[in-house]
Amino acid sequence: MSPAAWGLYTMSDRGEWPKSWPAELEPLRKQAQTLEGPMIAARHYAIRFKNREEFEAAWPNILKVKSKGARVILVGGENFFLGGKAGAVVHCPPERQWKNPRTPEAPIEGVQNTNLRERWMYTNYIELVVDGDIVDLNRIPLGGDGLIVDERFGKDHKPNKDE
Repeated sequence: MSPAAWGLYTMSDRGEWPKSWPAELEPLRKQAQTLEGPMIAARHYAIRFKNREEFEAAWPNILKVKSKGARVILVGGENFFLGGKAGAVVHCPPERQWKNPRTPEAPIEGVQNTNLRERWMYTNYIELVVDGDIVDLNRIPLGGDGLIVDERFGKDHKPNKDE
């Protein structure tokens, strides 16, 4: 990773998410990282998993912290936040953001869906790094109250009729 990119974030080698999140996520704090930034104090909780069983046990509780209607974005390969190939990143707005009447917990009006991360930046949304081994989409429910966006094949990928 580029040292200049890291300068845009403050980091903690621990999951510093709110205590109000499901208690089942507590054991994962020590294997997670918290990054805050880059321009505003948005919070990003990167959770790595050692094996499929650990991920599958945590996944339903990770979904519980997603804002209603927010997206789950599927990605593949290396991930800036995880530094690895499999896991979940919960992206959250700055603390107390939702109490600001100008920025409610909702998608930003006027921002196109082509810029998903900006559109949903005032919500808790999930980026799921799929490797097919630890994170296997055939073995988990993705959650039913928001769209699933598949970016594993690149943003310009045009699926064929069988996909």
